[in-house]
Amino acid sequence: MTPQRDLVDIQRIYHEPAVAEFARGREIFARFPDVERIAVPSHWNIPSLHGNAGAIEDWLRIKRTTLVVGVKKGLALRPNGRSAHFIAPSTSNGCAMACAYCYVPRRKGFANPISLFVNTEAIGEAIRRHAEKQGPLTEPDQVDSALWVYDLGENGDLSVDAMLCDNVRDLVALFRTIPNAKGSFATKAVNRDLLAYEPQGKTRIRFSLMPARIAKVVDVRTSPIAERIAAIDDFLRAGYEVHVNFSPVILYEGWEADWRALFDEIDGTISDAAKAQLKCEIILLTHNAGLHAVNLGWHPRAEDLLWRPDIQEAKRSEGGGENLRYRTGWKGKWLARFKALLAERMPYCTVRYAF
Repeated sequence: MTPQRDLVDIQRIYHEPAVAEFARGREIFARFPDVERIAVPSHWNIPSLHGNAGAIEDWLRIKRTTLVVGVKKGLALRPNGRSAHFIAPSTSNGCAMACAYCYVPRRKGFANPISLFVNTEAIGEAIRRHAEKQGPLTEPDQVDSALWVYDLGENGDLSVDAMLCDNVRDLVALFRTIPNAKGSFATKAVNRDLLAYEPQGKTRIRFSLMPARIAKVVDVRTSPIAERIAAIDDFLRAGYEVHVNFSPVILYEGWEADWRALFDEIDGTISDAAKAQLKCEIILLTHNAGLHAVNLGWHPRAEDLLWRPDIQEAKRSEGGGENLRYRTGWKGKWLARFKALLAERMPYCTVRYAF
């Protein structure tokens, strides 16, 4: 992937005053002893970052050089039922990568660097208590055959977070000790430090994949697709359950040929052991008018692929926002074609869910 110093080269830390009261906060400060520190009342309200339209011009620089450190206030867990049974309280928010379709900037403003949360013990205990209340998984479902699954990285990429502190190592260790649950997160980065975390089958990593020539346009600052595919067996041998996300599926002239080539590359690269346990999620692109406007300020080329009002329609999201999705009726037909192509080229790859 992008060398670590090019992906994250922290020069400024915005932090809530209480951060130094936590061991993880002190560890982060010690890791970056010479950088500028700026105290802020809230990690959610930093005027120079959030909602600052002028930050568009510095979008990538801010992601590389700025870190926000705070205390996670809400520790509630939410039901999911798609990728996981439950969404765990996040140990981070934001990302050093800059995928053009990412939904987080819609909620957090223009610049969206990594925010790390330091009250990781409280987060871990909230997850443990919740799992204990669940008891055993009563029957297999689309999420898992035996365990409750908790999504750990809803608003960021844990592979990159792991470059900055031990939050991810602690989460992997936590799930080793919870007998009826496993953790899960999706990633577009290959961080081989995670290979030493000893997940013992209790953490699922989901490598997000798309045709490489499209990823070069929209997956900004991420690991190359070939590197992600090549990592699948390494992470499996290290004790992770390894799935893939075909996400987002972007429709354009020639998309079927590109996906066919990707499926063939996966099939020709991964081992029989990886194939035997491989499952996938399929997620067609959802876009947003506000994000479209932001992208025009820093990466208009991506919008040639993402902004297709000729085949998209407005739809209100579960969170109440107005999003653009591929048109009803046609979306179902395209999804059926995608699944048929997958079944033809990778019949062993079970589709856990698709939308």
